[in-house]
Amino acid sequence: MAKTSSNTEDYSKYVRKFWKIFVIGFASVILFFLLASWGVFGAMPSFDQLENPDSNVATEIISSDGQTLGKFYIENRTPVKYAELPKHLVEALIATEDERFYEHSGIDSKGTLRAVATLGGSGGASTITQQLAKNLFHKRPQSSILRVIQKAKEWIIATRLERQYTKEEIIAMYLNTVDFVNNAVGIRSASKTYFGKEPKDLTVEEAAVFVGMLKNPYYLNPKTFPKESKARRNTVLAQMERSGFLTKEQKESYQKKELILRYSPQSHKEGIATYFREYLRGYMQEWLKENKKEDGTEYDLYTDGLKIYTTIDSKMQQYAEEAVDEHLANLQQQFYIDQKNNKNAPFIKLSDAETQKILDRAMKNSERWRIMNEKKIAEADIRASFKKKTRMTVFTWKGEKDTIMTPLDSIRYYKHFLQSGMMSMEPQTGHVKAWVGGINYKHFQYDHVAQGARQVGSTFKPFVYATAIEQLHYSPCDSIRDEPFSMPQGKYGIDKAWHPQNSNGKYMGTVTLKKALAMSINTVSAKLIDRVGPKAVVDMTHKLGVETEIPEQPAIALGAVEITVSDMVAAYSTFANQGMYVKPIIITKIEDKNGVVLFQPKVETHEVVNKDIAYAIIKLLEGVTESGSGARLKWGGGGGNGYDRMTGYPYAIINPIAGKTGTTQNQSDGWFVGMVPNLATGVWVGNEDRSAHFRSLTYGQGATMALPIWGLYMKKCYADDTLEYKISEKPFERPSNLSIKVDCWKPPVKDTTESDSTKLPIDEFSEF
Repeated sequence: MAKTSSNTEDYSKYVRKFWKIFVIGFASVILFFLLASWGVFGAMPSFDQLENPDSNVATEIISSDGQTLGKFYIENRTPVKYAELPKHLVEALIATEDERFYEHSGIDSKGTLRAVATLGGSGGASTITQQLAKNLFHKRPQSSILRVIQKAKEWIIATRLERQYTKEEIIAMYLNTVDFVNNAVGIRSASKTYFGKEPKDLTVEEAAVFVGMLKNPYYLNPKTFPKESKARRNTVLAQMERSGFLTKEQKESYQKKELILRYSPQSHKEGIATYFREYLRGYMQEWLKENKKEDGTEYDLYTDGLKIYTTIDSKMQQYAEEAVDEHLANLQQQFYIDQKNNKNAPFIKLSDAETQKILDRAMKNSERWRIMNEKKIAEADIRASFKKKTRMTVFTWKGEKDTIMTPLDSIRYYKHFLQSGMMSMEPQTGHVKAWVGGINYKHFQYDHVAQGARQVGSTFKPFVYATAIEQLHYSPCDSIRDEPFSMPQGKYGIDKAWHPQNSNGKYMGTVTLKKALAMSINTVSAKLIDRVGPKAVVDMTHKLGVETEIPEQPAIALGAVEITVSDMVAAYSTFANQGMYVKPIIITKIEDKNGVVLFQPKVETHEVVNKDIAYAIIKLLEGVTESGSGARLKWGGGGGNGYDRMTGYPYAIINPIAGKTGTTQNQSDGWFVGMVPNLATGVWVGNEDRSAHFRSLTYGQGATMALPIWGLYMKKCYADDTLEYKISEKPFERPSNLSIKVDCWKPPVKDTTESDSTKLPIDEFSEF
């Protein structure tokens, strides 16, 4: 008996010790969690933070047809709501990451016990809510001890999240916080980046790709590791079958599908409307300075989740970019042929010293020079670095190419490329529908729409004609002599006599003003500016919205004026808008992340000329596309004249078009501004340096350099029946009781109360 009692006493001692350790351990765990919740191991999120966890939300740029053009961000994240998620994405997430998601309150006790029992061998125990807590409030710990502390904090935050939000809200918040790499934070950015679509449009297998990436976003991303991504996708699909979300047949069908990406990285230098987005960034930075929050602080363009609704139509923007790419890729090949055997290519008629001066200027303007100069490197060493071969990636019309060349050779290489600026605008509202500032923003960041003013050539002549029609009451049907013309020294302040010449050196005799503009006759423009005076033309041009400082000299009649594409389009739009100028608008409204409207622009407009004069200019410009340099736009259609022999394009646009081509001296700049009743589009083409250009007018004229882009763009727009903005194919609206003769084929009506000679000089003009 004594022996038994002794054994019982020994057993009781161990039991008491066990319970003592257990209680102390349990109390320690409780204390540990309490200390963590009190913030002893680091700050915990406040109630407000739990209420508003969406920090660092990207500002979204939205097109007029509801598409995302791009974003301004530190983290490329645009939250979506649960209702915007497809059902199969949620099912894939739950099947793979947290099968008991709807059963627990943030902590999965079964999963935790399993993980502890197997020391993590059967997988982790983090619920979706815990993963959300980690994504929202913690960075990766640097040690095991810190990881244990973080895990405890995640548990506490997870339970708080479960009390604060519904299960659906937690799923949406979680998918909004995942970093899917390649500048894609959140499911919406990832969907746009990898598949070019909204989350709601993801297929089952595409949704499985994203859920598969959650295990390791970098090594399982479909762009860099497609084989591994596909294998993980198939594992997710198998999990969906195991959880009853898919049948075996469905799983096998989806697993057999290839991984097809539509990779569209949403960086600042890639994607659609890159030049427009950069212009918009500058616009917004100025807007933010003048429009602050209620508490007086400034909005952050990169983290406050603003929504900028723009006037750009995404499809029209796409067609504009395609038109520029298609034409310039072809024209560039012709430019290389044109430069063959030119030792100073691409510069024409320059000495070696003049060529070196251009290259020196380019070197000093380069990023390489700036960085080395900031490091106080000697100029001789900087120059020497430009002559050392190095690896680089260069732009080509067939895609980027890795090569080895000296930085100096790369400067000359890039000087060969033809550039373009193009803007399309609705005359009645000022809404800019498309904006192409260059051929590739990543490699050429100078914007040729708003930033670069170039000589406009003959596209300036309509401003001269408009002044003459307004002040001298001329009409498109009045006639004038095309003959040698001279302006004496001293008149209008010119320092020597001016003898303007026609481009072909020939004269046509008596022509109507409509024909004179259609044929772009220089002597007629010179005579008109002589009669109205340069100041009147400058005043008219400024009323048309051109902000460039213009010299009051007769030579401006031939286009010796530098104007931006945006100003030219707005000026021409005035004629299509019955004489009313409307300042271009790029934004329709700005909202904060909660949908509160912060800004809506006011339309800036003023009358320039009356409806009759505006319509007369339209009829003059229609002559250009009926029988002048723009007539090729009609070719290729029903009853047309086949293909444009220079480009091979059959434009086949048979509806009325008002437009004007322009070519500057030495073929440095080619222009075309064309209009239909509800759309005006201007195109400029040329090299960065004016010394680089085509040798002759064959390819160096506006009708060959710029007009084809307009034609291709309009043809694409007209062919798209789904285009939200319907572009007119109707004639321009004719004012009622039109007082100016515009139908030149009709016989004139004589005014018996006034001699013709009092209206027009008899030696120069007649009704025929």
